[in-house]
Amino acid sequence: MKTHKDLDAWKNGIELVVLIYGLTKSFPKDELYGLTSQMRRAAISIPSNIAEGAGRNHDKVFLQFLYIALGSLAELETQLVITERLNYIPVQELDIPINLIKLIRSQVSGLVNYVRNK
Repeated sequence: MKTHKDLDAWKNGIELVVLIYGLTKSFPKDELYGLTSQMRRAAISIPSNIAEGAGRNHDKVFLQFLYIALGSLAELETQLVITERLNYIPVQELDIPINLIKLIRSQVSGLVNYVRNK
């Protein structure tokens, strides 16, 4: 690995951030400092933690940041379910972000296994 920018999990994480920003644009204005902000921060946390961990150049620290990214994925997935239950997003619009979350989770889990077994 040259840099975090070479990792598919990071690239897909950036794609997820853009997707979440687009989805949350249509949320009610009274959610600006609530769910909208929380979802955006959770999404941003995913590629940010992958990048920060990779940049630390120490396997134990990298693992710690990868676990944080996994936690942010779970947080964001939960928030998407909440938005559907609140009727902010139609259920059919959840497929793309949920599938991307599953893909990134798999990629980050693969990175965890790789780093652990080095």
